[in-house]
Amino acid sequence: QVQLVESGGGLVQAGGSLRLSCAASGRTFSTTTMGWFRQAPGKEREFVAAITWSTYYADFVKDRFTISRDNAKSTVYLQMNSLKPEDTAIYYCAAHLGWGTPESTQNPKVFPYWGQGTQVTVSS
Repeated sequence: QVQLVESGGGLVQAGGSLRLSCAASGRTFSTTTMGWFRQAPGKEREFVAAITWSTYYADFVKDRFTISRDNAKSTVYLQMNSLKPEDTAIYYCAAHLGWGTPESTQNPKVFPYWGQGTQVTVSS
């Protein structure tokens, strides 16, 4: 079992930055694939970024967002820069044990463990 707790969301103006954190329980964090997904009102949940021993990003966040992990703290981060109003959504941290393929890391159905979500609102 893995429990995930996100933090760091909030209200920011366009062009601003936020850093999301996701603290994970469990003893196998260093070999756990961690992902960030988001869901805006009326839209499906979509992939944002994932990290194994490598990192993967959705095209719409490349060069703006950075995913990283601290295995000693069992925490994954999402640094979000140059935020846009269209980035407004609930951001969810997700985990699955072991390493997936680059394709599977972008599929929310592959992740059995989810956090409660944190709201990110970007004003124009």
